[in-house]
Amino acid sequence: MFRRATTLLRRPLIGATSRRFSTDLPAAAVEDSSFVEAWKKVSPNVDPPKTPLAYMKPRPATPSSLPSKLTVNFVLPYASELSAKEVDMVIVPATTGQMGVLPGHVATIAELKPGVLSVHEGNDVTKYFVSSGFAFIHANSVADIIAVEAVPVDRIDANLVQKGLQDFTQKLNSATTDLEKAEAQIGVDVHSALNSALTG
Repeated sequence: MFRRATTLLRRPLIGATSRRFSTDLPAAAVEDSSFVEAWKKVSPNVDPPKTPLAYMKPRPATPSSLPSKLTVNFVLPYASELSAKEVDMVIVPATTGQMGVLPGHVATIAELKPGVLSVHEGNDVTKYFVSSGFAFIHANSVADIIAVEAVPVDRIDANLVQKGLQDFTQKLNSATTDLEKAEAQIGVDVHSALNSALTG
């Protein structure tokens, strides 16, 4: 049944037009001609506005053979940690569990949870603690990782992590409103993940 899933999903419903998957889009940017035609019928004297397709750069084509390296872009709101870095593998802390990404990985979007992001280059492994964010893995062996906050694991102070975990656990136990409980639970979750990053 699973082997036929793609075929069944691609088959149009009765009376519906066939809709392509995003991975089927052409590599070159194209104009949305149906939108332009509809616009010209309604407002023939006004140029149609640009659609998101007009602002997208052409996507690099998916290579015919499996590349040997994964290209990683790892950015924060205030800095770029890695830019077009060629690595062997990255392991991201997705909300669904640890996810290893190798060259040729299927196109995926993963939400990140507090945890360790590992970047593997041969025998060298660089570890970052990330608070949250998203990982966009493209079919052309490029991974874009966007984190809200990140720090190399070797720069984390274990004593401050223990103190923070105790403080937030105490706040959680004494919280009276839902807001106080939610804020304290976030602090406990992040400090627990920091503690696991240091001990694991």
